Amino acid sequence: MRRIGEPPRADKKYTLRPGAYAILPLKGRFLMTAQLTPKVDLQLPGGGIDPGESPLQALHREVMEEIGWTIARPRRLGAFRRFTYMPEYDRWAEKLCHVYVARPARQIADPIEPDHVTVVLSAEEALATLGNDGDRMFLERYLS
Repeated sequence: MRRIGEPPRADKKYTLRPGAYAILPLKGRFLMTAQLTPKVDLQLPGGGIDPGESPLQALHREVMEEIGWTIARPRRLGAFRRFTYMPEYDRWAEKLCHVYVARPARQIADPIEPDHVTVVLSAEEALATLGNDGDRMFLERYLS
């Protein structure tokens, strides 16, 4: 599986953290989430897969938590891994990121994930501001 970003640091112990993330096209634009702390970080909506949860179950739950939308017809595009520090958990993680494209079905709530807001951006805006290269790579592939 392709590694995106920095290689793992020899002085750190990494915890495997699988996750599911979605590209969500909406009327020529894209639904994204912005995590506001510790600094603003634009991301594809999604997150960690909990024990006993399938990637698709996690995708539906995480999209709802982060942007308040239901989704339909998710289709897996691929995966990448990246090594990063997760300040909200005070943990170094090997993130195994499964990326999907799905149709946003309906907004039914505001985001419930702390420090997250929903953002709607053009493809150009999203590509210019996404916080990690893996998300950007998959959005570029989707657009091509």
